[in-house]
Amino acid sequence: MIQLDEKIYFYLLSIIPVMVVIYVLLQIWKKRTQKKFATSDLLKRLSPSKSNFKSVLKLIFLIVGLSFLVLGLVNPKIGTKLETVKREGVDIVFAIDVSKSMLAEDIAPNRLEKSKRLVSEIINQLASDRIGIIAYAGQAFPQLPITTDYGAAKMFLQSMNTDMLSSQGTAINEAIELASTYFDDEEQTNRVLFIVSDGEDHSEGSTIDAVELAVDEGIRIFTIGVGKTKGSPIPIKRNGIVESLKKDSQGEVVITKLNEEILEEIADEGNGEYVNGSNTEDAVDFIKEQLNQMDKKEFEAKQFAEYKDQFQWFLGIGLLFLFLEVFLLDRKTQWLKRMNLFNEKEIH
Repeated sequence: MIQLDEKIYFYLLSIIPVMVVIYVLLQIWKKRTQKKFATSDLLKRLSPSKSNFKSVLKLIFLIVGLSFLVLGLVNPKIGTKLETVKREGVDIVFAIDVSKSMLAEDIAPNRLEKSKRLVSEIINQLASDRIGIIAYAGQAFPQLPITTDYGAAKMFLQSMNTDMLSSQGTAINEAIELASTYFDDEEQTNRVLFIVSDGEDHSEGSTIDAVELAVDEGIRIFTIGVGKTKGSPIPIKRNGIVESLKKDSQGEVVITKLNEEILEEIADEGNGEYVNGSNTEDAVDFIKEQLNQMDKKEFEAKQFAEYKDQFQWFLGIGLLFLFLEVFLLDRKTQWLKRMNLFNEKEIH
């Protein structure tokens, strides 16, 4: 496994395209300036050993050298020892509503972004718990299987949007059924499902049935409500600008409201709690307290315990290329003349 210590140094690589642009502009300026004083044939007679290939090669050596020096500053490390460690935690699955109603802006910046922030803040409070992520709208889609990689979880979380699922609607029952397949450890004492939604549910009849089946499998269901009960229209944007508001088949503007009743009912039936997500800090603190009260299951996880620095190899290669660039002359060598890479005619 590779670990990068100082990723911020990657920004130094932005110097390379600037160097290439400066080199190209300089070559254009030199050719235009030379043409003012002599013809191309005369210039070849005056400097027959001048090599265009060598100047390009020097630039390549310089770029490669700088690239390796930057990699050296980043300090890549390679894991050399795989160790099995024991952790205690709870298996947690987040089912996040990505239906169009989550675009409503009754809670800033909108319901979906608020949901993502809530889940991200909850993840920040976790220590050894395993987490999984599900996206759902008209159907449920597995976004991230159970893992202890919180960095990957946040990456998948940020990529979620209302266009990722083609079927619209809100089928909470499908999210619950899919979440049940995430918990593959039969000995796990605590299995937790967080449903983050505005509570709109187009499968209300079968949702409670799904909750009951999940409870039978030992899953506790918590719900987090995102939005306002007074409701809000759903903006339709293009390039960040509101073009219109979503309308129904009769041409009326759709007003989507936070349905706390269904979320409370799901939480009650699921042996969990309903949390209003309007205040991020309060919601996260409450959820942290609930998780801390749960029994932790001990499980094993493999991870790299020892890493060895590899920066010296990259610095060495970088310095080598810079050394070659300095001592590489612009003049043609005899073997290069014989190769005649550019079909240059000898001038007598």
